[in-house]
Amino acid sequence: MTDNRIRLERKNKIAVVTMNRPEKNNAFDSSMFEALEQVTRELDRDHPRAVVLTGADDRAFCSGFDVNLENPMTTEFLDAVNKKDTALAGKLINRMRSAIDGFVGLPVPIIAAVNGLAYGGGMELATRCDLRVMDIGAELCFSEVRLGLMPDWGGGACLARLVGSAHATDLILTARVVNADEAARIGLINRVSDRGRCLDDAMKLAEQISSNGPKAVSHALAVLRQSRDLPLKEALDKEAETAAKLIASGECIHGITAFMEKKTPQFPD
Repeated sequence: MTDNRIRLERKNKIAVVTMNRPEKNNAFDSSMFEALEQVTRELDRDHPRAVVLTGADDRAFCSGFDVNLENPMTTEFLDAVNKKDTALAGKLINRMRSAIDGFVGLPVPIIAAVNGLAYGGGMELATRCDLRVMDIGAELCFSEVRLGLMPDWGGGACLARLVGSAHATDLILTARVVNADEAARIGLINRVSDRGRCLDDAMKLAEQISSNGPKAVSHALAVLRQSRDLPLKEALDKEAETAAKLIASGECIHGITAFMEKKTPQFPD
């Protein structure tokens, strides 16, 4: 890649994506969004079995949108404010959302390794991943309303579906900081790691997922993602339809044969 703002490394069947602006707490400017789109295209050409997303250094996972004037998108933001131009503001939001939507829409599990503070859009990005592993010393905060803004990377709606409306309303409207204990208690994260072990634990989780049938994982993941938007009957029908396609793919032969022979299954990609 020509832009190192988002680093992509492949470790066996796992891709590690690192937001790499530690001097700005890994905040997103225009080049970061462009780099994320490039990484997404690379991953979509050659799917790993899982993706781990983390931040460079230990201080921050991601602090969201970079509001400094050096960011060209900040100029667009200020133009929308000064002109009271809803269409211009919507265009800017759509550009950011497009990059985020593409990344979290990859057909493989996305695991956020929240190694440090996750504020504003950074917390939205973590919320939109499939799984979250959090360093015990990290801080989470939907900080947008402190600035007279609101979530616009898709994290608000996803938060309500993840932890329920009551918790989501509390976190978004108060903009208060949440520690690992509370985050785990309300279901905002899946794992709490000892200090400095977040990426290692996220990699272990990714490896555990990657040892399973890749078609089984991607089919199950697709149903889990789609079911959030469907009535129960439609979700059940989607599950049955997808399960039938998975069985017909024949991947299960590898798993069942290994089970009968008391061996560890080796699933092809």
